[in-house]
Amino acid sequence: MNSNERDEIVETCVRMAWLADQRRWDQFDEVFADRVHVDYTSLGGGEASDLTREELVSSWRATLGALDATQHLTANHLVSVDAQRATCTASFQATHVRANPHGGPLWVLGGDYRFDLARTPRGWRIDGLTMTAVWADGNQHLIGLARDS
Repeated sequence: MNSNERDEIVETCVRMAWLADQRRWDQFDEVFADRVHVDYTSLGGGEASDLTREELVSSWRATLGALDATQHLTANHLVSVDAQRATCTASFQATHVRANPHGGPLWVLGGDYRFDLARTPRGWRIDGLTMTAVWADGNQHLIGLARDS
């Protein structure tokens, strides 16, 4: 792996977070493959799922888009490449903001992401996303309030 390839992979993963925070829902084809295996089970249980890019973005738009603001920061990116596949792991901190009458307006979540990527003619695309929650602080109910609005 050369440094340009590593930079492209990290850029793809960072761009995912930035696009979500900027509410650029129509630009997620820049980072996601047509299908994405999504695993958020560390946060709320359930099962991992295979979604189309449109299904994933629609879900994020409904939830994250109903918040007043979000900020997803990633750091400590470690990248490995094996021909047409890559893995990038990163630490994250995600701040969620929504004014509400039933508790504080902030929920901050920290943990790790694992991004699985495929090399495509259009560049590296995320086709697997695993979030592992390690800690949280604040009002987790913000997400439910956003989803129900």
